[in-house]
Amino acid sequence: MNKKSGTSKTSATKLVKTIRRKTRQTYSAEEKIRIVLAGLRGEESISALCRREGISESLYYSWSKEFLEAGKRRLSGDTARQATSPEVKDLRSEALALKECVADLTLENRLLKKSMIGDGEFGE
Repeated sequence: MNKKSGTSKTSATKLVKTIRRKTRQTYSAEEKIRIVLAGLRGEESISALCRREGISESLYYSWSKEFLEAGKRRLSGDTARQATSPEVKDLRSEALALKECVADLTLENRLLKKSMIGDGEFGE
């Protein structure tokens, strides 16, 4: 009987973790910026801000660090951004199409040159 109760306890724990994971709130970039700026203003303590927003202090500090690092990179002149996956796929397919176009034009150009110069069959 102990094995069954232990098994049901672990499955219940897994179920609770799954529910928490699926119901976890996600924050947009704008919401994160708003929260970090509110903390930087210093009108209320970070712990009070985190309680009000329903986030942990460690999450606030990681957002704050990311925010400040991004600002630092931007001010230092690093304006390059990482491309998203759909952008990369689009650019790769466009590059492939352009390479095929160049190959077709090169082949056509060679055929035209041969026809203009002649292969020596009808020439002399």
